[in-house]
Amino acid sequence: MDEFKTNKLNNQSMENINFKHGGNILIQAKKLNISPSKIIDSSASLVPFKPPKPLLQSLTSEIKTLGFQYYPERNLNSLREIIGEFHQINPDNILPGNGASELITWAGYEASQFGSSCIPSPGFVDYERSLNCWNAKFIYSELPKSWSSSFPQQFPLKPVCDVLWITNPHNPTGQLWDKQSLEIILKKYKLVICDEAFLSITPNGEKESLIPLTKTYDNLLVIRSLTKVFNIAGLRLGYIIGSSKKLLKWNNKRDPWPLNSFAIRAGIELLSNRSFYNEWTEKIHDWVITEKNWVSKKLSKIKNLKVHHSSTNFFLIESKFPLSSNINYLEDKGILIRDCTSFKFLNEKWARISLQTRKKNKLLCREIQNSFRK
Repeated sequence: MDEFKTNKLNNQSMENINFKHGGNILIQAKKLNISPSKIIDSSASLVPFKPPKPLLQSLTSEIKTLGFQYYPERNLNSLREIIGEFHQINPDNILPGNGASELITWAGYEASQFGSSCIPSPGFVDYERSLNCWNAKFIYSELPKSWSSSFPQQFPLKPVCDVLWITNPHNPTGQLWDKQSLEIILKKYKLVICDEAFLSITPNGEKESLIPLTKTYDNLLVIRSLTKVFNIAGLRLGYIIGSSKKLLKWNNKRDPWPLNSFAIRAGIELLSNRSFYNEWTEKIHDWVITEKNWVSKKLSKIKNLKVHHSSTNFFLIESKFPLSSNINYLEDKGILIRDCTSFKFLNEKWARISLQTRKKNKLLCREIQNSFRK
């Protein structure tokens, strides 16, 4: 297979493009006529713990004081200053957004100004959506489908393009890329967009963050998300770090109030206390290491199923046979895993699984094993 495949999606209508996401709890709960809390959602890669109490108290205070009656701060200075202090970055180089998805959309706009993009694949489908929003050209570069358990790893691709999109750790494979190998890449492209949405969840992941390099490289944009590590996907909260000129241009073009008062309050609360943040992420990292090893051992016992190595809270499984019947069986049991047919270079023999609590992981593994026996 050629290393590159020219994108054929640009001429297709958006409705014909397979932009699947995980996390369809409400739809499945309605289908089964059960409470959403009864669904085991292993299709979306959120941490399985309740949001921290300080956050809940802060949001409750926002309600009690009726702070949401007023328009939120348009320039988001308070939140940008907190993020800047947290990362030791000038607030002018930070732009908070309505989740990573909004920022990915604007990253697609920026990419469209520089020429052809490359998406290492299989990769997050939102990059394609974003580039299509701006009629941008892009190609795919196929990642190896087998990798070791030693992380971090060298970034394996050197595509010929103007803009390179990187996910670290990579979604859906869970590979963690080495910072040094990524810095070499920065010198070869007009623009590099690095999505670090899962890096805070990943044990030892912060060591590989490119955020410090934004001070040196004007062609680097780094996207971060707070929704996954704190299990607050409904609040929609993320931020991007990069050139102040680029971000100011985006800010002048986008909606005037991209974040509501609750999301702003949440961001300030979650990043203003470093010791709290460290305690929370240490808890998450311990959970990832413990549960990843336990679930991998359980699922590796299934005949005709391969469990791929991962650095983070999700991993790929590969079957010798299509997994559609297994996925349907699990859905009927109220368990969701991620169908991978929407990922370029993967097919119906692949699925992505996200770690849960031990109690839910036991049920998850048991029913996956049962799905192969039926």
